[in-house]
Amino acid sequence: MVVLAAATTAVLLAPPTYHYGLLLAAVPLLAATVYSTYTTAVLGALSLVVYVLLHYERTEALDVWLIKVGLVAGFSIVGVMIAQSRAREQRLSRARDVALTLQRELLPQHMPAVPALHTAHRYMPADTAAGVGGDWFDVIPLSGGRVALVIGDVVGHGVHAAALMGRLRTAVQTLADLDSSPSDLLAHMNDLLVRLGEDNPEREPGATLLYLVYDPVIGSCTMSGAGHTPAAFRSPDGKVHFPELPSTPPLGLPGTVFADTEHRLEQGTVIALYTDGLLDLRSTDPDDSLKQLGNALADPQANSLEDMCERIFGSQPDHPRDDDTALLLACTRRFDHTQVATWSLACDPRDAATARTLVTQQLRTWDLEDLIHSTTLIVSELVGNTVRHATAPITLRLVKAATLICEVTDAVSAAPHVRRAGTLDEDGRGLFLISQLASRWGVRHHRDGKTIWVEQHLPTHTSGPHATATS
Repeated sequence: MVVLAAATTAVLLAPPTYHYGLLLAAVPLLAATVYSTYTTAVLGALSLVVYVLLHYERTEALDVWLIKVGLVAGFSIVGVMIAQSRAREQRLSRARDVALTLQRELLPQHMPAVPALHTAHRYMPADTAAGVGGDWFDVIPLSGGRVALVIGDVVGHGVHAAALMGRLRTAVQTLADLDSSPSDLLAHMNDLLVRLGEDNPEREPGATLLYLVYDPVIGSCTMSGAGHTPAAFRSPDGKVHFPELPSTPPLGLPGTVFADTEHRLEQGTVIALYTDGLLDLRSTDPDDSLKQLGNALADPQANSLEDMCERIFGSQPDHPRDDDTALLLACTRRFDHTQVATWSLACDPRDAATARTLVTQQLRTWDLEDLIHSTTLIVSELVGNTVRHATAPITLRLVKAATLICEVTDAVSAAPHVRRAGTLDEDGRGLFLISQLASRWGVRHHRDGKTIWVEQHLPTHTSGPHATATS
């Protein structure tokens, strides 16, 4: 408004033959850099009206006067277009900021400390305004000292992709607590994506996913994928290989069958999970991208996982990326044989007493006398129920890790449930007692039966979780 008033004053004071009136053409251009589209349009219209009113007594040819009027009107239109472009850019910037903030909040803020793995991660958003996507990763502690590594990539960009990523991460965490196999978990996730697509046909969801479970007791790695880039394993001698997975489409297609692959990993093996944004497949050949990644992983000068992350990103091209990137590295650890005790039982009524004796001796060896009373109660209840309701073979295992883990495995898949016993009931209190003594407990099913596991916190004088695993 100040510019319009100044220009109007200059036009009023200037002689009619002067061309100061054309100063009004600058008003909508200046307004477009500050005001909204509506305000810019109003100022442009006022500029045109003021110019016409102040030059209604023309001292020049009609065609020249019309050209000047058209020039002022044209500048007004250009100012409105600039204001529209600036508003559109602001909306895109706000949408990108919201999507990026949402995605960063939905990604894990801190990785859990687990004795089975040491981890490092990186996330890099895309450089384009619409590039905020749904790349994500997670580390999920499981029963028995095992840990799950997850990485995924949601198809699309923007707030919707970030929101879908949050829903998938929550679903994976929930399903991981059921201790199902990676292929079963992917099957449930695929059903979820299919249902989401049926609920909203206009926006068919799609996502790739790689789910991996590492067992530090036996050093096994079981994984399954759905259309995701392959994992990379770097052995302690520096060799890198990319294990093959069965070819499967991304999540969201009904009828897809997933399969597990199992690998034995040496202690100190580095597992690399990543999204396709790291390979930059739109501008680089896939084989060349995998070769660059393998060279960065095998670099002998990388003294830690953090150094390895920096070298992996440093080996990538510097040109702008139109896809975000997630990277998760994990260095495996193995539990020492002194941390694990395993016994086979004969499914005999006397097994409960035998188990109490074995557990007591082992806890004294581990200097865990404070847990003898609670652990013998737990073991007695678990073994007693197994002998009563299950069949051989029966295996009892104790693991000293970040917690004290007690596991009883049998050949029956039926799982027990906690129930509240009545005042005069003679049974039904065993699992309730276990739930009160343990920090957490559960059941995981496998091909040959089930395993009931119970975790207890270690006494405060016991060394921390990282000290219990071999380095």
